[in-house]
Amino acid sequence: MMKKLFVTLTALVMALMAQAQLPAVTLKTIDGTTVQSETLNNDGKPFIIDFFATWCKPCNRELSAIAEVYDDWKEETGVKIYAVSIDQAQNINKVKPLVDQNEWEYEVLLDTNSELLKALGGQMIPFVVVVDGKGNIASKHSGYTDGAENELIEEVRKLLAQ
Repeated sequence: MMKKLFVTLTALVMALMAQAQLPAVTLKTIDGTTVQSETLNNDGKPFIIDFFATWCKPCNRELSAIAEVYDDWKEETGVKIYAVSIDQAQNINKVKPLVDQNEWEYEVLLDTNSELLKALGGQMIPFVVVVDGKGNIASKHSGYTDGAENELIEEVRKLLAQ
């Protein structure tokens, strides 16, 4: 009996460890406030971290495509999107004008040394991470093709159905 319990507990601990949590990286908001990446959340609902740069055309297409359906997504699922710029310090002043021009209603964060991107295993942008309501990384995607945003909301729906 004890051995069976030990094996079950060991399996449970291993399963929990397999669900990677967000790494601890210091980011900034557009207005310069410091934010710790491991504290990103959406009050128990899934959220999406979308890495972009002002100069990355596919990133900007993806964020604009999501912007068109974001209100519907929020209404249906309560999902939240963090748009994380990896623009380096000399380009940081271009981020807010791009966000304002496109009327993106995302929480925008700055990862000027790509620390969070690298810590999450991102090699290239656009890079998107879907996180469940408990802060576990559910999936990661690189690149963007038109319509790929539909796959993101499907993943969020699946997480909510679990």
